[in-house]
Amino acid sequence: MTAPVRRSTTAAYYAQAIISFAVSVLAMGIGIAYLSASAWIRAFLALGLLYVVTSAFTLAKVIRDRQDEDLVVSRVDQARLDKLLAEHDPFRIDTP
Repeated sequence: MTAPVRRSTTAAYYAQAIISFAVSVLAMGIGIAYLSASAWIRAFLALGLLYVVTSAFTLAKVIRDRQDEDLVVSRVDQARLDKLLAEHDPFRIDTP
């Protein structure tokens, strides 16, 4: 039996994702802060930005949880199949 390939992200990819996220949120925050509009409009846009960020985190968590669930289910199914194959003896003769 071969072990399933565990795919992991590299440290560079992880750092790039964090830096990209930080730069985008910071740029939007600065853009909203220096917007030539009333404070109510800037507050509304800031609240919208916060909602988008939290929604993105929630979506990422849901996708990760779904992938983890699929991995666990496939591992359980594989273990059941391995057990059945280990217990099966095609040359055994059942006598009453």
